[in-house]
Amino acid sequence: MAQQPSILILNGPNLNMLGTREPQIYGSETLADVEALCRAEGARLDLEIDFRQSNHEGELVTWIQQARGTRSAILLNAGAYTHTSVAILDALTAVELPVIEVHLSNIFRREPFRHHSYVSMAARGVICGLGSHGYVLALQAADRLIRATAKP
Repeated sequence: MAQQPSILILNGPNLNMLGTREPQIYGSETLADVEALCRAEGARLDLEIDFRQSNHEGELVTWIQQARGTRSAILLNAGAYTHTSVAILDALTAVELPVIEVHLSNIFRREPFRHHSYVSMAARGVICGLGSHGYVLALQAADRLIRATAKP
């Protein structure tokens, strides 16, 4: 039997404040709610889920690097680091894994500085503006990418 695909889901700064931080933009669900949603969808797709959050850029970079050879894909909501972090871009490029970028809000309907994403330069796809359901769609997309490239 083939090994179960493993998805690393990373959440960047301030996502630990979901549910209380600007609910008119990010909704009322907590990060724990998002994690539960991801775990349920992962179980449905037979994916192992490793769900993490950090407010520290270096920790996110370390986790991305550790995914090389141990994970099948990365889902990343880098928060504000999306728009600023060349270090995260370099780590994503180095691990050579499928990356799906996720944002709860539609970054293109927000401030102009949010329209640029370093993460997008390494991502196979971007899902934004669909709230927590974007994570479900990202897991489905990652599952398709993994299975399409799996050797028979």
